Amino acid sequence: MPFHSNQILYSILISSSWFIISVYLGFYEVYRYTKVIAILNCALKQFILFALFCLALELNYSELLNQKRVVLFVFSSLVIIVSAKIFIYYFLRRYRILVGRNFRSVVLLGKIKNIEPLKLFFTDNPDYGYKLIKVFTPEEYKKEIVEKCLSFVLETKTDEIYCATADLTDNQIREIINFSDNNFKTLKFIPDEKQFLTHRMKFEYYDYIPVIPSRNILQDETINKMVKRIFDIVFSIIIIIGILSWLVPIMAIIIKLESRGPVFFIQKRNGLNYKVFNCYKFRSMEINSQEDIDLALINDLKITRIGKFIRKTSLDELPQFFNVFWGEMSVVGPRPHPISHNNKYAKMTNTFMARHFVKPGITGLAQSKGFRGEIETDDDIINRVKYDIFYIENWSILLDIEIVIKTIFNTFKGDKKAY
Repeated sequence: MPFHSNQILYSILISSSWFIISVYLGFYEVYRYTKVIAILNCALKQFILFALFCLALELNYSELLNQKRVVLFVFSSLVIIVSAKIFIYYFLRRYRILVGRNFRSVVLLGKIKNIEPLKLFFTDNPDYGYKLIKVFTPEEYKKEIVEKCLSFVLETKTDEIYCATADLTDNQIREIINFSDNNFKTLKFIPDEKQFLTHRMKFEYYDYIPVIPSRNILQDETINKMVKRIFDIVFSIIIIIGILSWLVPIMAIIIKLESRGPVFFIQKRNGLNYKVFNCYKFRSMEINSQEDIDLALINDLKITRIGKFIRKTSLDELPQFFNVFWGEMSVVGPRPHPISHNNKYAKMTNTFMARHFVKPGITGLAQSKGFRGEIETDDDIINRVKYDIFYIENWSILLDIEIVIKTIFNTFKGDKKAY
């Protein structure tokens, strides 16, 4: 009996194969600047591999009818899915022109000869969804070009900055990168000939014009978002049902018996793109007027007896799995800090705000490497941010799993400091 006679098994097999092939080929990665030919090329590869897999399930069976059905199924899927993708692609391009929405505002910075091709691309192709607001050239703005550009971007709330690297010094490039990180602006560079010949760099092509993103945020890719979110939902549901369903009532009784106040401690923190959310923890301290502002120190007298235990064992962090389930946090990511502390930490290192390009996590790479707890020196936050940036630019689901395992191992060792 062929595989597809068992509908559940067959559905699982072909769905899994489709998902794995799409991840490998980047089937769902369609950007504003993606060409139709690139979409069709990827779709053709996707369906060839998918068809081979489906036919492979029938190799042990000689019934020609089953093989014809598989071919018809794959061909029908190809026509329907590709037609839908092409329709959405052209609909959005037309929608931008007719309605005037779904645009990204951009500025260009550099000598005219270096930025002219991209300038023409933006002005001649409004259907791609880019609106050129202003051009900054050294011929016009002299030495103040960077200052004028960044001030303009802040005042007009421009979305993206494109810079010609050949026309900027290392210090200017560093200044623009720090600005874009701290103000959540998309920054891309127009490469010179030497950079264009370097294959290790990631290039994006606007028509045939190469640009280099300042940061490679892997979690921005559609398929990676899906994988990350599925991992978060499954993991949080397991913890919520398997542990919090019975632990919350027990903790509520113990916390209430020892001190007055709520069971949960709720503190506002900054998440993805610096949006504020309520971060949940089991209350481990006496009620005080500064609880929403300050972090607890290791030997803080306001920490209750049960508070010392749940902080040492990390039980106080478990309610944050509700934040994960609601989509405000992730299981793994840069640890969020109280709002009142972010400005102070941002002054210690220029790349601090880049941590907010992804969702904050219950644990993170920095914490698994031992950089957690009180921030006593500039080096403490610099090292923490260094690992957070590495995580953002080198993310994988396997790295998440490794960090979770290390966190669990460190927790059982009793390696716990106050956050």
